[in-house]
Amino acid sequence: MSHKPSRGGRTSPDVEDDAPPAPITVMLSSRLMVLANLLKRGAILRYKRVVGLNSVEFGLVASLGRRPPMSVARLAEAVGQDKGQISRALAGLSSRKLIAKTPNPHDSREVLISLTKAGLAAHDAIVASAQERNRRLLQQLSKDQLDALLAQIDRLTAAAEEMLEAEKDPD
Repeated sequence: MSHKPSRGGRTSPDVEDDAPPAPITVMLSSRLMVLANLLKRGAILRYKRVVGLNSVEFGLVASLGRRPPMSVARLAEAVGQDKGQISRALAGLSSRKLIAKTPNPHDSREVLISLTKAGLAAHDAIVASAQERNRRLLQQLSKDQLDALLAQIDRLTAAAEEMLEAEKDPD
């Protein structure tokens, strides 16, 4: 079997150039997932380089942002990760003095998490970097194209939310 370079420069097995794509790969949801995954992979590499944080850590720093302190449970909900994974990432952020932990004055069993001055600097670097990535991505579109795209994304998001609810309650 011969190999040819893929877009990423790696080699992959030759495929028939005239073979039709798999039906699922041409669906909008698949294309959007490919785009989202490419953007996520690029973001992970960028934030590791810029602020030295892995994907879970930069998600936590971004979620904490310049907001009031959050509980571990609330933070886990905000980033969509389980509390165990969040706790491990928080330990790393704490050891690098990017977060502060304080007792919740309303519930002594709970700890509240906030960014330190160094954590805020990392957050601001993430935001600036994200804005630059966003600008570079969207420079491909005119203002009218962007407005139309965002309106369509909003419509599709609403439809996807309805579809999700229907899957939760199929009756």
